[in-house]
Amino acid sequence: MAKMKDVKLELERIQAENNGLLLPEDVVEAARVKESILHDKFTWDDTAAADRYRLWQARQLITAVVTILPNDPKKAEVVQFVSLKSDRNDNGGYRSLPIVLSESVLRAQLLRDALSDLGHFQRKYRQLVELSGIFESIDLVLTNTASK
Repeated sequence: MAKMKDVKLELERIQAENNGLLLPEDVVEAARVKESILHDKFTWDDTAAADRYRLWQARQLITAVVTILPNDPKKAEVVQFVSLKSDRNDNGGYRSLPIVLSESVLRAQLLRDALSDLGHFQRKYRQLVELSGIFESIDLVLTNTASK
């Protein structure tokens, strides 16, 4: 099994061959070669790959559905279904947002997931000084929530 350091080097090689742009189709094409360090990172059985793709399509469909929550004065559209980290398994699972918000245990899990996502967002974009005000707010929220 390839080490991520080796995978990184291979992806950088593919990127360099394509004028600095790393395209998924170029990665797949390079991985087709059985000797490629990337080959084992893909599902080459077409039936299994098709099933996985349909699961991905189902996730896209589920997360595209929106609703307006009762009692929302702004009448803003929000996603109808959310995937809580505690429900995720091989295929993942989704719950109705209004139900999640109304049940304290599920709501607490959604909040933990949201805080985790905020931390991920912050780590991903920390180098953008233009977002420093947002990061200060995130730090404040994370600190206040952790102290509760």
